[in-house]
Amino acid sequence: MTQSTNSTNKIAIAVIAGMFAIFGFVTWINGALIPFMKTLNELTEAQSYLVASASYISFVVMALPASYIINKIGYKKGMSLGLMVMAIGALVFIPAAEARTYWVFLTAIFIQGAGMTICQTAANPYITILGPIESGAKRMSIMGIANKTAGAIGSLIFGALLLSGIDDVKAKIGSVSDAEKGQLLDSMADSVFTPYIVMAIVLFVFGILIRKAPLPHVEAEETEEINNGETTKTSIFQFPHLWLGVFTLFVYVGAEVIAGDTIIAYGISLGFSAADAKFFTTFTLLAMVATYALGAFLIPKYLKQGTALKISAVLGIIFSICILYTSGFTSVLFVAALGIANALVWPAIWPLTLDGLGKFTKTASALLIMAIAGGAIIPPLYGRLVDANKHELITSGIAEADAAATAATGSYWILIPCYAIILFFALWGHKIKSWKKN
Repeated sequence: MTQSTNSTNKIAIAVIAGMFAIFGFVTWINGALIPFMKTLNELTEAQSYLVASASYISFVVMALPASYIINKIGYKKGMSLGLMVMAIGALVFIPAAEARTYWVFLTAIFIQGAGMTICQTAANPYITILGPIESGAKRMSIMGIANKTAGAIGSLIFGALLLSGIDDVKAKIGSVSDAEKGQLLDSMADSVFTPYIVMAIVLFVFGILIRKAPLPHVEAEETEEINNGETTKTSIFQFPHLWLGVFTLFVYVGAEVIAGDTIIAYGISLGFSAADAKFFTTFTLLAMVATYALGAFLIPKYLKQGTALKISAVLGIIFSICILYTSGFTSVLFVAALGIANALVWPAIWPLTLDGLGKFTKTASALLIMAIAGGAIIPPLYGRLVDANKHELITSGIAEADAAATAATGSYWILIPCYAIILFFALWGHKIKSWKKN
């Protein structure tokens, strides 16, 4: 690599890090949106987690179209287009707040998710193949630092803006008239206006700027497996490690979203005030940032990508068990500690999965992006478990507050099989490069 190329790549890494910061900011405000929407629209636990579903289900709907778009217009224009779509989604929050209608909020979140899908389908493979595949997790860890730092900032800002006074509103709405309750909730909805207008402006401006950014053109290397001078792989279905990687990413994103997006609601269920609980998502994200920094230093010189993934999976299982067998703030801290277990999973899965895919890289990237739908499916399953367990405990005579805390804690068992699947991929799954037995 020449000095000029190295300098250009550093600029590209900085620009893409800015992209990942935007992804993190927009994604991790869901932790504040979930309790906000639950109170504003008077939802059950399961209904409130549709906030995450609306965002992540867009990755299923838009990933393959995004791959087609990026094949046509390239990585850079694709990222620019995605940011513009995200800006439109931010603007839809304004009429959603005016109407105080849940499905309009979900539509706005879905549109933002669609724009993010286009961005992610371009940015993730771009940064992975910008340098040697062996150091892909290192570059991804740098992206993770930008992503989760911005996510922590976003969680704090939106927690302060959206959850300020929510305890008073919840205390009053059960004892006032319908007209007074409507006024309280309308006033609460007004807090959405300013932050989402500012967000839309920033996204539009960054979308224009990235079109002008000096990003080098990159393409994945062709697979070297040949037979009589020709590549033996003719279909995306001939890469078992890809499909195992997609499934692993699916359960991982579900686990990561549970760790980040449920922790505020979990803290509130344990009896913490919203004013205190709004900081809990930041604990998770800061744990991830610290681990990302460690990964950027250790990978690949001191630690292989596969080894990092094994350690992460084992830690995930241990911390999940600790959540189940502790209580109060200690249990909250173990939920936050999942950030340590989660940090290096995404950076390791991408290069391990894309290794050797060559011309199939863009399509494979779209499939990996579709796997983000795990964040749409697994968190609502957690919400349903909480609702079902809470109802059963109340029926058995336990006080509602105690039932809510016990149900929320006990439902975290859903994380254990997720981390077990990640461990399988780390140990064996990523090595299965052919359906045929060697």
